[in-house]
Amino acid sequence: MPDAGLLLVNDGQNMNELGLKNILENLYAENTLTPIVVAAIHAGNARKIEYGTAIQADYLGRGAKAGLYTQFIRHELLLLIQQKFSHIRFKEKAFAGFSLGGLMALDIVWNYPSEFITAGVFSGSLWWRSVDHEHEDYDDELHRIMHQQIKKGKHCPGLKFFFSTGSLDETHDRNNNGIIDSIDDTLALIDELIKKGYDAEKDIYYLQLDKGKHDVTTWARAFPEFLKWACGN
Repeated sequence: MPDAGLLLVNDGQNMNELGLKNILENLYAENTLTPIVVAAIHAGNARKIEYGTAIQADYLGRGAKAGLYTQFIRHELLLLIQQKFSHIRFKEKAFAGFSLGGLMALDIVWNYPSEFITAGVFSGSLWWRSVDHEHEDYDDELHRIMHQQIKKGKHCPGLKFFFSTGSLDETHDRNNNGIIDSIDDTLALIDELIKKGYDAEKDIYYLQLDKGKHDVTTWARAFPEFLKWACGN
């Protein structure tokens, strides 16, 4: 039985625009990628309800079905993939996503380290919060949901995390520190992972793309780097 990696990707409906087939073919031609099976999961109209953090919805109720989506991945999709590819032994599993899909991928990897080993987060919605940032009681250190999960969680050896942002991801800067929120929230989450015991060099990869935007074109620039780092020879 041959070994291969398994990569799940949220927002599978964007894979043609991402150029995933060409990215994979180029990396295989360069002999920089180990064998992997990629399952790209299409999102529907309920994307903002199904993607999020399973532990709780955000302050507007978005992500209310993230727990159900997580159970679908664990108890239905993975089983279906294993049945379809019964001739393959999946040695490692990774989960990647973009924007809100990146948050969802990270949430699943973080909470199920016995199943997944790598998270790929492209312009992740790491601002996801339990209180509106304009509320007088809002506090970055208390109300960013994914950051709180990591703070309260345990270090699990072997997990790896890839993050990418673009310098033009957005224009918001809620704390007026001169750094856009997309980058600020990502760097803050990386700091929490380091505090939790993950090695900044071995376990975490951060890619910041100059003039990168919150769009598929930018994520297509970052995706080969993720694949080489997560699934490379």
